[in-house]
Amino acid sequence: MALLPILCYPDPRLHKVAQPVAAFDERLSALIDDMLETMYDANGIGLAATQIDVHQRLVVIDASEERNKPLVLINPEITWMSDERVKGDEGCLSVPGIYDGVERATAVKVTALDRQGQTQNIEADGLLAICIQHEMDHLKGKVFVEYLSPLKQGRIKTKMIKAQKAER
Repeated sequence: MALLPILCYPDPRLHKVAQPVAAFDERLSALIDDMLETMYDANGIGLAATQIDVHQRLVVIDASEERNKPLVLINPEITWMSDERVKGDEGCLSVPGIYDGVERATAVKVTALDRQGQTQNIEADGLLAICIQHEMDHLKGKVFVEYLSPLKQGRIKTKMIKAQKAER
C-alpha cells in the first residue's frame, strides 16, 4: 500500500468530472487500499478519487468512531435525499485547515457497487449522509467552498495559494 498525494484547492484538476469505473481488477483493488491508507493517514473521514487525481467514480469513507468500518462506493448514485436540511461546518482534505458552514440533506439513500462489483444500497443519516454528499460532490468536480459566498471563496483561494507557495 502507498500514501497518495492529495490535490489542494484551487488545483483545477479538482474540477474534473469523474468517469464511471468499468474494470474491477487488481489495479482497482490496490487503488482502494491506497485511498483508504491515505484517508486514514490524513485523519479524514472520506476521500474521493478525484482528490488524488484519479478521475473515476470512486469514494472511500469511514465515519465510524473506531475508524474501523471502511465503506467503498463505486459509481455511486444518490437515489433519495431528505427534504430536511442541516447546516454544519465542513472541512476537506483538499482544503486543509478551512472549515465553514454548508447546508446538506440530513439523510440520503445511495446505490453503489462495492469493491467486488456487487450492488449495495445504503441508507445514511447524520455525519455519514453529509460525508457521502460531500465526497460525491468531488466526483462532479465540486469542492465544498463553492457553496460559500464569492467573498469567502476568494479569501480561501488566496489563503490556499499563499500556503502552497510557503511550502515550496
